[in-house]
Amino acid sequence: MDEIILSASILSADFAHLADEIRQAEAAGVDWLHIDVMDGHFVPNITMGPFIVETCRRVSTLPLDVHLMIEKPERYIEAFIHAGANYVSVHVEGNPNIHRTLQTIRSLGAKAGIVLNPGTPTCAISALIPAVDFILVMTVNPGYSGQTFLPETLSKISEIKALLERYQSSALIQVDGGINPTTLPLAYQAGARVFVAATAIFKHPQGVQEGVKSLREAIK
Repeated sequence: MDEIILSASILSADFAHLADEIRQAEAAGVDWLHIDVMDGHFVPNITMGPFIVETCRRVSTLPLDVHLMIEKPERYIEAFIHAGANYVSVHVEGNPNIHRTLQTIRSLGAKAGIVLNPGTPTCAISALIPAVDFILVMTVNPGYSGQTFLPETLSKISEIKALLERYQSSALIQVDGGINPTTLPLAYQAGARVFVAATAIFKHPQGVQEGVKSLREAIK
């Protein structure tokens, strides 16, 4: 069985104690830290900027996985990578110069990811496969943490897995939205290997350590 990568989304962390929450997640064995950047235009919420990435970099040595849900992401790529982002993902929706943006991410030394919303078909990214290191399939409509996993996205994960095989690509499939011990195995079976979890880690009733443990044990 392939190993999974857990990317802990700080969107559900307690920001009054962010450094402590990050250290708890790191001690619990998460692999990456996921940072959701929203501008209030591309999605109906406003969250974090490069300064939060910089803060996470000071607190942790884990790879920083930055998901840009913003208009004109090409304007901010350099700032986020300079702040410490290791993985940067941008949406295919509404980004006419997406190929150039992906090239820019790689040229600045980060891994480039392409993101699809639940309503976007797989064919929208077929020409971009050679330009990406990972593909993020949104399993909820982006904007807020704590939403329920959309089961209809499982077929898209399978389609992307087949697409990667056709291109002989080693790109990873990442999923984000409603990931918990019940939905993680479903997405894993469909082909995902990187799992973004927010509520399931930072809001687990028994704490962060137990949240991470329950996710890892879900596919055993």
